[in-house]
Amino acid sequence: MRVVTSAEIDRVLTFPALIDALAEAFRGDMVTPVRHHHEIERPGAHGTLLLMPSWTGPAMQDGFLGVKIVTVFPENGTRSLPSVMGSYLLMDGATGAPISVLDGTRLTVWRTASASALAARYLAREDASRMVMVGSGALAPFLIRAHMSQRPIREVALWNHNGEKAEKLAAELAREGLPVTAVTDLEAAVREADLVSCATLSTAPIVQGAWLKPGAHLDLVGAFNLKMREADDEALRRAQVYIDTPAAKVEGGDVAVSLQSGAITESHIRGTLTELCQNPPSRDPEAITAFKSVGAALEDLAAAMLVWRSLAKAL
Repeated sequence: MRVVTSAEIDRVLTFPALIDALAEAFRGDMVTPVRHHHEIERPGAHGTLLLMPSWTGPAMQDGFLGVKIVTVFPENGTRSLPSVMGSYLLMDGATGAPISVLDGTRLTVWRTASASALAARYLAREDASRMVMVGSGALAPFLIRAHMSQRPIREVALWNHNGEKAEKLAAELAREGLPVTAVTDLEAAVREADLVSCATLSTAPIVQGAWLKPGAHLDLVGAFNLKMREADDEALRRAQVYIDTPAAKVEGGDVAVSLQSGAITESHIRGTLTELCQNPPSRDPEAITAFKSVGAALEDLAAAMLVWRSLAKAL
């Protein structure tokens, strides 16, 4: 059984290829049971353990099955550790034999950013050129690159509640040639943005619906439990709302919270990523759109399969 490192994952994956692989997975017949979700009691912020299985349907000749084991410990930042860590076990779909263990943390940031960019492929304006990235954690560089692979982004404004972290990451990405600048006035940046992506652990809304201009697309990635919010109710009320899977109606912040409070009704949600991929809607250039992701095991399996096949080709 081969161990696949984060460096190997970075070497073989590209966003166009992974986004296409996710689109194929959401259109296909992968089986994705309900994930196991366990709270781990700890002093301060509690941790979370997730078990996420998925397998390919019988139509695929070279089938696979896999499971991701994920831990989420929000206070890891104070220890200079990622908040989200995990491992992915990939198995042969015909025999169940273990094939590989992949760096689940790296696989997660790649597939999460790709899922957001896949939604933006259908929901963001084709001429979207100004992006705001809210948050400067591990996901931020991946979300920026993923969205830039799908839309002609020329300017990225990076905001974080800790301005020094935003400045540091913006400088790093600018040295790599990305058009990223740290900003302190989030409202002004959002009011000019064509695409706003949020990846934070905020417990209160950061992006206000009143700031979103006609045609803007709002990408909500963080806020993984019902105590967290990244956008207010008005943002969701103004937007055509899509979710990655039906789980987003009861898990994570934002959409699930607004549904519980009655700020929006279930009929306000227009569809899932599966429906977007199978039957893309016509995009009204003046409509505000929003996408909320909580993560799906089929995304991990699709990413692990792409990594494994890419490595096999290189042998």
